[in-house]
Amino acid sequence: MYTSYIGKKFIKIYNEKEQTSLTAGEFFEQFFFPLFFEDDSHLLHVGNSPFFQKPKDEDVIKRGGKALAQLNNLQENIRNDEPNMAIYVGFAAKDLQGTTSGQLTSINFQIDEEEMYASWIGEALAIGVSGGFVMLIDDNQIITALFEGWQFYRDYLKQTPNVKDKQIETWNGQWLCHRLGKKYNLEDPSEGFQIDTTEVQGRVAIPTKEWSKVVFALAKKYPSRVITAYCYNLSQTNTTLGFINLYLPEVSEMYHLRDKLFLNEKNTILNDGQIQKLETFYNFRSACKLGTIGLKALEPDKLRTYMPRGTADYAQGKDFKFSNEQSYLDYQIYKLWILAMLNKTELLQLASNVAQALITYEKQDNQANRGKTTERQEAKEVKEAKNIREFIEGLTNILAKTSGNTDTFKIVVEQVLKMPSDNFPLFATLIRFEYQYQIQKGNN
Repeated sequence: MYTSYIGKKFIKIYNEKEQTSLTAGEFFEQFFFPLFFEDDSHLLHVGNSPFFQKPKDEDVIKRGGKALAQLNNLQENIRNDEPNMAIYVGFAAKDLQGTTSGQLTSINFQIDEEEMYASWIGEALAIGVSGGFVMLIDDNQIITALFEGWQFYRDYLKQTPNVKDKQIETWNGQWLCHRLGKKYNLEDPSEGFQIDTTEVQGRVAIPTKEWSKVVFALAKKYPSRVITAYCYNLSQTNTTLGFINLYLPEVSEMYHLRDKLFLNEKNTILNDGQIQKLETFYNFRSACKLGTIGLKALEPDKLRTYMPRGTADYAQGKDFKFSNEQSYLDYQIYKLWILAMLNKTELLQLASNVAQALITYEKQDNQANRGKTTERQEAKEVKEAKNIREFIEGLTNILAKTSGNTDTFKIVVEQVLKMPSDNFPLFATLIRFEYQYQIQKGNN
């Protein structure tokens, strides 16, 4: 199991750093058990494991306590029992009646005690993200950063009354974003680390970090790397999403574009925190179905509300409204993501020029139709074009009636004919945003 692989990877890292030669079993008994399970508030939950079950009273007396009795039961089961999900984290159920029995096989795998102990350590290094899924990342720096957070989770449980325990994966997601942040203080690791808790069944609980925030944090720290994450969920029925590449250079392009395009514009600077608050159209499972996680997976949640109807699933073709400060931030986020996807910054100015040309056309003094409803309708047809053909036809109709903005329309036709058809809906939406922005400016 991949949990074992990560667990053994950690043991190698730990031994090299501490100049020791511990096995996974020795580390489990000497360090992992005291931190994770000796206290009644556990850091990790493994369903049906000895730490999930009440030990016999005689065993508690014999071993000197409940936790020690549970540890002994686990050690005996690992020595004597067949590998199963209760002692080998992520493995199949023990028998055919279990909900994860589909993982059972007649193949005789050689699974030793080291594998089973390592699986517990590996699971404790899983990063919880929204949707109930976790990620395991094979990276020495990330593994070390997560390990550093374990003791702080134990301290947090001790210091926070009525807090829900057994949330190490969820904690890891919160801690990793803090640990990778530029304000992290090596001298005082917990400085500035705050969790906005939620309430679950009358108890304080740590909320799961949105998957996009974890990806943004990784991209900010490792902007030139492609990181592979093993994504899964362990519950009554185990779910494996597989190995997913996180294309961090694509994601970090949003930061680069922010600095390049918006840094000198008054009141339009997006800080890192505002970018990382982006809510996504795709949940984590759907994002993984794309095959990779990069810019496309980070599509803003409500963007399709403003895309021309018919250009994408759920596109509604609504006009964007500038009503408050948040709407201006949303506008900048949408614009930033679209430009990163288009990968051509000059298209922003072109979209702005086209928007201005459409506004000018709508306002022209047409003696044949003083109501100007024809011009307005023709401009609307350009903005609502479902594809490149309709877009060019709309511009052609306008050019037949006016000699103004000929150069702008000529350039935009050349550009849309060059771009992939998948990019046209994004560029068309960019024009719509710039149109609404300039209308708003004209009204102020």
